[in-house]
Amino acid sequence: MSVKILIPTPLRPYAEKNESVQFDVRTVGEALDLLTGRFAELRQHLYADDGRLRSFVNVYVNDEDIRFLQKEKTPLREGDIVSIIPSIAGGLL
Repeated sequence: MSVKILIPTPLRPYAEKNESVQFDVRTVGEALDLLTGRFAELRQHLYADDGRLRSFVNVYVNDEDIRFLQKEKTPLREGDIVSIIPSIAGGLL
């Protein structure tokens, strides 16, 4: 089943400047594995040394945060959209 993965602007340089990619996968974990397998430089930006998603990387399936679903085991269906949203910190100077 084809799933679209949206790549945020700050991470596109590590994904050959692609805005999105499509894979035939069944879970979020499979999608992220294929994504980082295709674009190896992306792995260090998404995953910590222990192999877990970095705390500032948020992943959504059709606008639902996977942390409130089944995390990387969240099942995917045909036409789902996986969005990677890095947290952005900031404040007033």
